[in-house]
Amino acid sequence: MMTSNDTVTVLLCGVGGQGTILAADLLAHAALESGYDAKVSEIHGMSQRGGAVTTVVRFGRAGVQSMVSDPGCADCVVSFETTEALRNLPNVREGGYLLVADESIQPLPVLIGRASMPEHARETLAAAGATLIPAGDIAVGVGAPKSVNVVLLGALATRLDFSQKAWERVVARRVPPKTVDANLAAFRAGLAFAREAAGGEGA
Repeated sequence: MMTSNDTVTVLLCGVGGQGTILAADLLAHAALESGYDAKVSEIHGMSQRGGAVTTVVRFGRAGVQSMVSDPGCADCVVSFETTEALRNLPNVREGGYLLVADESIQPLPVLIGRASMPEHARETLAAAGATLIPAGDIAVGVGAPKSVNVVLLGALATRLDFSQKAWERVVARRVPPKTVDANLAAFRAGLAFAREAAGGEGA
């Protein structure tokens, strides 16, 4: 769990259509709800379906002075699929951590034949200490197949000093009204999975 007053940097990455931008919005507002200053970076890459999307959220008690996140400076990388996780592995600082949805989506360069999928992605990520989360299966299991992003936020919540109530208030306010129940279920399921995986430790 992160309880330091220092600024915390979380990099979220995925491909267009996975809800990366919404996840960053929810994380930033959960930080604000918990008494932190928070800022969200501009989005890099192409946000249309299939294009890579990377967003940085920084928060801290004393205020966020800069949005610069150099390689090796992210406290956490949250990736919505394995290829983007590999690409962003160099951004994780020493002692940081990586949360990855255990699924592979062909990004745009692969779809148009300009690149190939990396081999042994899961093995490489596991060797780097990444936590692989069956976020898609979890989301389907609670009847919220489009909420993989919120499942991952539930897992992230076990590492941050925000209360579950703060997270759930933000989810209820920020997602479309018709999807509130599904997203809350996805968040709680991700939280439960990460707590169980950590042996019951967490926020």
